[in-house]
Amino acid sequence: MKQVRIYTDGACSKNPGPGGWGCVLLYHDLKKEISGFEVSTTNQQMELTAVIKGLQELKEPCEVEIYSDSAYVVDNAQPSVGRVYNWRSNGWTLQSGAPPKNVELWKEFLDAVKPHRYSFVKVVAHSGDVNNDKCDELAKKGYIEYTLKKKQESLKRAESRARKVGVNADKETK
Repeated sequence: MKQVRIYTDGACSKNPGPGGWGCVLLYHDLKKEISGFEVSTTNQQMELTAVIKGLQELKEPCEVEIYSDSAYVVDNAQPSVGRVYNWRSNGWTLQSGAPPKNVELWKEFLDAVKPHRYSFVKVVAHSGDVNNDKCDELAKKGYIEYTLKKKQESLKRAESRARKVGVNADKETK
């Protein structure tokens, strides 16, 4: 079984708000970086999405070491003992009867991880781990690019309205 390391991170500019996720997949001397973003999401959703997307990149069953700085993901997804297994066996309900947060993503995680043997390694965010720092950069890149694009579109609309008002004002004064 191939041994793969997946570094993951998620980020969100507001919670909820635009967010992004990033992954670095390592197999021997091969390295692959992937990332994406969502228009409206939460930090926890992006952290979990990063893990899912990394696992979905694997083309065959692997032994996977997943590195994450998210206590939410690591604590809930540990093999056999993670809360996600209790949630599933209890019909996706908590003791209170309410569903856990992000049920659909947790189901997607279980589907993505099913063919693999996996473990989690909790890393400290922004501690100088090159691959974790790269994931953070990839995660932020997506939502920053989206936010800049939206600001540029908004500025263009405002400039267009200002030109129309200026044109109409010129016609009325003549």
